[in-house]
Amino acid sequence: MEADMDADDRIVVDGDVEAQQESVGKPSAAQMRYLRLGLNQAGGKLPLFDSDGQEISPKTIRSCVAKGWAEPWFDNPAMPNWLVCKLTDAGRKAAENS
Repeated sequence: MEADMDADDRIVVDGDVEAQQESVGKPSAAQMRYLRLGLNQAGGKLPLFDSDGQEISPKTIRSCVAKGWAEPWFDNPAMPNWLVCKLTDAGRKAAENS
């Protein structure tokens, strides 16, 4: 999974344009669980797997990126389909305030 920004500052994941990047509304329960996982990680790194070893839904990851709560951190050459992200300031606030 690759994420980039297009000329209009929209997130493009795997060639699909996501919603304009902005922090709107409150995170869903799934989004909140995902965001909270980054609170105690170095640099706010968000995991690809939960504490039970289950993969975090790519839909959850993409939606958090689209809303501005997470941002792509780096490409993972070993697993190019994975979107490695970190918390944004807005994501940290959302996770801490709920």
